[in-house]
Amino acid sequence: MMIPACPLADLPRGEAHRLDIDPPVSVFHTDDGELFAIDDTCTHQDASLADGWLEGCEVECPLHASKFDLRTGAVDAPPAKLPVRTHEVVVENGMVYVRLSTEAPNLPPCIASRLAGGPA
Repeated sequence: MMIPACPLADLPRGEAHRLDIDPPVSVFHTDDGELFAIDDTCTHQDASLADGWLEGCEVECPLHASKFDLRTGAVDAPPAKLPVRTHEVVVENGMVYVRLSTEAPNLPPCIASRLAGGPA
């Protein structure tokens, strides 16, 4: 499924745009002009990666400084241990779209527990 994210003109280089879907996804526009989409929630604890720091093809979580590779979703620095999902980005007629991954997301324990009906 492709979801419209935002006009490319509204996403400056070095910035991110968060899609408020479940689970949230963010599109990152690197300083080099590349576009990447990953699940927005850090896999360690509930924090928005769109609020983190973008450097090259990595984003650093604003909560505990875990780093994720935007190309692969891999963890590049702890305390996170699980990767985030990556999603395909398509630009058509100046609009940025995200084609969502069909893989299951890696959610932090506090969110996974809540979704499973356990204590938050």
